[in-house]
Parts: sequence; structure tokens; C-alpha cells
Amino acid sequence: MLELGKSGSYGTGKGTIPVLSDGAVVATLHASNWKEAATAEVGERSWVFRRQGGRELVGRWAADPEDAVRLRAHQVSYWKGSWTLELDGTAVDAATASRWKGTHRYTAGGRPLAESGSNGWAQRPTLTVQGDLPLDHAVFLLWFELVLGRRSAATAAA
Repeated sequence: MLELGKSGSYGTGKGTIPVLSDGAVVATLHASNWKEAATAEVGERSWVFRRQGGRELVGRWAADPEDAVRLRAHQVSYWKGSWTLELDGTAVDAATASRWKGTHRYTAGGRPLAESGSNGWAQRPTLTVQGDLPLDHAVFLLWFELVLGRRSAATAAA
């Protein structure tokens, strides 16, 4: 299971969120508090995640041109909470697993890839990988869950 740790913990700097696997840092995420944007360090690779337009979240390598897109999430239905994703050319469907808990189930070609959750009271996203999902893609999904969680909290507060 992968999970987002507390910002600044596990030896990461202030404002940096560790991505943990069995208590070990496997990547870091620096998510903006004011915009739907983040940078991630996964191994030796740097990623840039951001919102594009009103209904898409995208990711690219930091070395790629600004308009490049390697990872994409597009909202299909607001009411059903369904999304389609493209992870380096692989089509992935995201469906609500539990509306009450705000979790999602990710499938590719009908086979399960991962399921999101949260780590209790802290409400930081977790991801249980069930299929063959690269770490880069898993970090994008955790950021995606973080964005959806923030949107949900903002809606509830309004």
C-alpha cells in the first residue's frame, strides 16, 4: 500500500509530502495549497502535475515541453463521480468505490489496478495497488486523490 505522509515528515523538507510504502519514502510530492498543481520526485525523474482547462488533470516530465501530456485524468460524469484516465497510453477507468468514504476503484480493460482509501482521521489518501502499476502512475493517482479530496472538502465547507 502507498500512502501520503504528513508534510515535512520522514526527513522531507517543509511543504514536501512523502509518498510512503511500508513506512519507507519512495517518492515526494510538493502540492500547491492554492492551485491544483504539484511537482513530484519519483526516483531520478521529476514530474509536473496541473489542472488543464476546467475538467482535466495532467502530468508531464519536468524536462518535457509545457504542452506535453503523459498522464491525463478527464471527468466523464460529475453526478456519478466517474473519470477516465490515460497513463502513458494506457486507458484507465476510475469509478466511485464508496461515495461516503470518497474512494475510487481503478481498472484497465476490466482488470483491477488499484483502489484508493484514506489513513484514518488524518484523511490522507492511500492507494492499494492490485495490478501492475508503475510507481510514477501511482504517485499521479495519489495526487489525483488529493485534488478530489480537497474539492470535496471545499464543496462541503461552502
